[in-house]
Amino acid sequence: MENKITKSSEIKIQVGLNENNLPLSMKWSAQDGNIENASAKAFMLSLWDEKDNNTMKIDLWTKEMSVEEMKQFFHQTLLTMADTFEKATGEHLICEDLRDYCYHFAEKMQILPAKD
Repeated sequence: MENKITKSSEIKIQVGLNENNLPLSMKWSAQDGNIENASAKAFMLSLWDEKDNNTMKIDLWTKEMSVEEMKQFFHQTLLTMADTFEKATGEHLICEDLRDYCYHFAEKMQILPAKD
């Protein structure tokens, strides 16, 4: 089966910067997701560079992103990474370990939902 591109999709991220190049605002659009100019306070982008066999990344957040929001953002991102890694590799056991760590992270950051 030949891998032939039959469609193209675009995701845009617009970052408003101050005079010191610090992010003040972020908007993103994804035509296939019907998202246009949605606000965001932070994003993390990781791209695999096959030539250098290395990860390239961009991590940005606005000054309005609170520490509590950052804790939640990281927790949810780590959980999503476990799901994505399991889907991509089938490595169920190590992903369960990562989810256990995510629980530990949430406990240490005191971001677990209150028990009734």
